[in-house]
Amino acid sequence: MKKLFIILLLIINFNVDAKTLQVGWELWFPYQYRNNQQELVGVDFEIFNKILAKTGYKVDYTELPWKRHLHYIKIGELDVAMGSSYSEERLRYAMFSKPYRQETVNLFVKKGKAGDIELNTLSDLTNSKYMIGIESGYYYGEEYKNLMKSTQFQEHIIEVVDIEENVTLLMQGHIDGFLVDPATIKAFSDKYNMNNEFDQHKLVIYQSSIHFMFSNESIDPEIVKNIDKAISNMKTSGELDAIIDKWAK
Repeated sequence: MKKLFIILLLIINFNVDAKTLQVGWELWFPYQYRNNQQELVGVDFEIFNKILAKTGYKVDYTELPWKRHLHYIKIGELDVAMGSSYSEERLRYAMFSKPYRQETVNLFVKKGKAGDIELNTLSDLTNSKYMIGIESGYYYGEEYKNLMKSTQFQEHIIEVVDIEENVTLLMQGHIDGFLVDPATIKAFSDKYNMNNEFDQHKLVIYQSSIHFMFSNESIDPEIVKNIDKAISNMKTSGELDAIIDKWAK
């Protein structure tokens, strides 16, 4: 009886002291968005909420632009960023969980125009006539990062806030295409009945593992270890793949 009392006391103390994680999010189909009932849903939310249930941490979600989100991670104003790509630059101010999904970024253009865009490599954009839209603060791989050091390459890039702005610019003829994850453009097209408006160009920008990113300023590394353990357990049980497969349909 005494042993049972001690166990219950430990559980109660853990729940009282469990850290509330301050987590940012941005509209990003099908990973992070509000449904018609204004509930926060998507691949990243479902996976992270499952992890919270397993680890006992609480959460407050805050919607904000990605570029500001990164700044808040740097200074410790926010604790966690979901859907993050690993980079050496980010490693200076953040820790990364184990990967929990994969991401591919491609060039998307107007329907029927893929064959007209003569780009075999990303560097071909430098001496082309094309304009490409990208989303501010997003990571598009090391090749893109290095090419952006060139003024000539920068002249072919238009930076916007989100996919809606890129789609608007494309449909109005201000850009020739934009960089996006195929799952994102599919979810966007389904939501706005635009399934026959875009084609995927053969050019692959990059492929990467996706992680949860934690502020060095506000997060104890032990929390990252606990979340890593939950990710590993969900992979082993098949729970992680089941969530990802569900949203891919």
